[in-house]
Amino acid sequence: MATILAIESSCDEMSVAILKDEKELLANVVASQIDIHKQYGGVVPEIASRKHVECVSTVLKEALRTANITIDDVDAIAVTKGPGLVGSLHVGMQEAKTLAIATNKPLIGVHHIAGHIYANAIENTIHYPCLALVVSGGHTELVYMKSEFNFEVVGTTYDDAIGEAYDKVGRVLHLPYPGGPEIDRMAHLGEHTYDLPVPLLDDSYNFSFSGLKSAVINLNHKFEQRGEEVRKNDLACTFQDVAVEVLSTKAIKAAVDLNVKEIIVAGGVSANKGLREKMAKSPVPVIFPPMKYCTDNAAMIASAASVMYRHKKFSELDISVKPHYDLEEESVG
Repeated sequence: MATILAIESSCDEMSVAILKDEKELLANVVASQIDIHKQYGGVVPEIASRKHVECVSTVLKEALRTANITIDDVDAIAVTKGPGLVGSLHVGMQEAKTLAIATNKPLIGVHHIAGHIYANAIENTIHYPCLALVVSGGHTELVYMKSEFNFEVVGTTYDDAIGEAYDKVGRVLHLPYPGGPEIDRMAHLGEHTYDLPVPLLDDSYNFSFSGLKSAVINLNHKFEQRGEEVRKNDLACTFQDVAVEVLSTKAIKAAVDLNVKEIIVAGGVSANKGLREKMAKSPVPVIFPPMKYCTDNAAMIASAASVMYRHKKFSELDISVKPHYDLEEESVG
């Protein structure tokens, strides 16, 4: 067992967490930039990385203070190496390398999606083989895991990720950024009254959300041309119903076909109430991460790194950040 200090800075959150013996979370400090990026309707990469530089030392000090330990009590330094915004990733990586060199501790570079998946392990026990439904702003994937930290991507999106589709629909409806949580809230106030296409509901495990997104944009445009007002709650409800139907149907089909013990949902969209309600009807057991671990945070990176530490999967000090890393290549064994 080990105490892991982890840094997550892949997008617009700077976070430092300290996890002991894989389950005891001593600290998870998150500095969010949502209020800053709201005025632009999305994350501005240059601003995100600049703000990370400003706060990384403060967040680190606060995490150590909250955990009531010193850096010498830590066994390894973990950091997100990608995917993500390169500028933002660099800030976390340089901080992690500096700490590893200064303290002579091993460095663990963690794949961001592996972190999201293992957010489920902080307060739950993952049973293998399992299927991970990864749903976030940049990813929509089905990942088969026959054993611990063994990844096989069996399905992915051909175009938009589900979180990206939510945010684009949110902009069409003139909702504040991020649009996903607001659409989820509105969906529970509306009714499924509009006609939207069900995207790529076939026998594959792959997804496509660009057509659904375009259908919402076109429908809203037609109403505007006629001088009519679209019922936003109803449109949000219809869009969400269609989206989560596809996600759940394909995840359950894959889980049954692959004979897994459970489905684990990972990524920011795992906080979506509509998806949680739909997946609750699955014949295959489903686990979700606690709401506080759904969006980007360092606790999930520490959780994945704890498993990597047991398998002695360490990184060299010349490790580089990348906007894209192959999840399957992160597998152990």
